[in-house]
Amino acid sequence: MTGDVQEPAAAGGGHYGLVLALLVAGYLVGALATDTWVSLLTVLLYLGALVLALRAARLGRPLVWGLRVGATVGSAGALAVLLSNPGDGFRGAAALWLALILGATVVLVVRHILRHRVVTLQTIAGALSAYLLIGLMFAEVYTGMSRLGTAPFFANGEAPDTATVQYFSFTTLTTLGYGDFTAARDAGRAVAVLEALLGQVFLVTLVARLVSNFGNATARATSTPEDD
Repeated sequence: MTGDVQEPAAAGGGHYGLVLALLVAGYLVGALATDTWVSLLTVLLYLGALVLALRAARLGRPLVWGLRVGATVGSAGALAVLLSNPGDGFRGAAALWLALILGATVVLVVRHILRHRVVTLQTIAGALSAYLLIGLMFAEVYTGMSRLGTAPFFANGEAPDTATVQYFSFTTLTTLGYGDFTAARDAGRAVAVLEALLGQVFLVTLVARLVSNFGNATARATSTPEDD
């Protein structure tokens, strides 16, 4: 009985409004500037989002500490790479590490919000955060592929910077497909198709379900006895 009383309240938290704010900030600084400090700030913002997601996930303490230590050590290595600028290979590895961080955050956020018995604004913020995380994760994957590959990633031969790969990722995720940037190789095209499919499945299942449940809960809360 106690568990039934505590679960809705516990599940309704998560500070996902703050997670969403961190991710939006990370996207904006990456899209509007290309200096080294921007890359460093982006890593810290992504790491902060992961820490908040870990706090909300209600995992076992040893697992939480293990993930925190691994994320901190790996992120410190990524920061060192960005500061030293040793070459495309190391920068590509750092981008793939950030993609792993963002992917782990997606899993933690979705896992938690699916357990919410009461859909709140925090739940919807979590779903939006997960959608944004997917786009940012694939942007880092494209960056890693372009840095580690020997051929240009884009068909027009343009060297991808942070703003460009984010633009390409989110136009792919939302299936806008403007066509000014397209993947040149089969591997890039396959990843782009995977992102587009994942984005559509996410929207028509998780987000639509949560918004619908939120609307139903609001209607029940405002209904009168006569309506019942």
